[in-house]
Amino acid sequence: MTATATTVTVDDLVFDVSVDGPDNGVPVVLLHGFPQTSACWDRVVPRLTAAGVRTIAPDQRGYSPGARPIGTDAYRSSHLVDDVLAIIEAFDLESAHVVGHDWGAAVAWQLAATHPEQVRSLTAVSIPHTAAFGWAIREDADQQQRSSYIGLLRQEGKAEQLLLENDAQRLRAMFSDDSPDDRYVKHLAEPGALTAALEWYRAMTSEFGRLGPVKVPTTYVWSNQDSAVGRAGAERCGEFVDAEYKFVELDGVSHWVPEEAPDRLATEILARIRDLSVGSVRPCPET
Repeated sequence: MTATATTVTVDDLVFDVSVDGPDNGVPVVLLHGFPQTSACWDRVVPRLTAAGVRTIAPDQRGYSPGARPIGTDAYRSSHLVDDVLAIIEAFDLESAHVVGHDWGAAVAWQLAATHPEQVRSLTAVSIPHTAAFGWAIREDADQQQRSSYIGLLRQEGKAEQLLLENDAQRLRAMFSDDSPDDRYVKHLAEPGALTAALEWYRAMTSEFGRLGPVKVPTTYVWSNQDSAVGRAGAERCGEFVDAEYKFVELDGVSHWVPEEAPDRLATEILARIRDLSVGSVRPCPET
């Protein structure tokens, strides 16, 4: 089965969306993070679709060329959440399982907390519940050091210059050896693309850390070699989930979980959704 590239129009924005799996499969929305695209799921999707799942993976606001509004306010978390809701609706779905990595996880937490009726389950990867993460940034010295790069990314102009100079040397250095960094760098080198992606950081406010509890079945996947997310926030994540919750620690895996550990991640995604989709989701195939 081959993924289908399509578009979804939300108001005046056009999102590129990759869809794979059977039309009647259990729907799973996959949300990427910075500085990637939906391509980060390329190794996870075949494992999900082989189990009978239908995957919907958009290039989010700022990453889709047709969805790059100008100005920081256009990248507030409420807009990012509304985009996902509109994409779910565009596929004639009342709800879907939601999986997010990095910034995609932050959006997924916001979506699950504020619109639980549209989220059947949540699998968040790398970034914990944003209240737990916000607490760690405020209170934990280790997390403060790990998150120090955010200050640079919020500096308009300077961040773009530093990340793209010398053939995007610093941008390339962010990625794992398992990441298709040439594809990502080419994408973000398009006019306005990197600025749009960085607007996610520049639009952050204190509300990021004041999110209420999530009340849908949730799995949180954290890798203990993640240079960006420390243990303090990861271990506190479950305090902000008022539903069935599972914490999965991956040993020896970096921040780039979908590309470094696709088998394990797919297994955890399927385990989370299977109990809620009796008889329609097969076990993750052996690879």
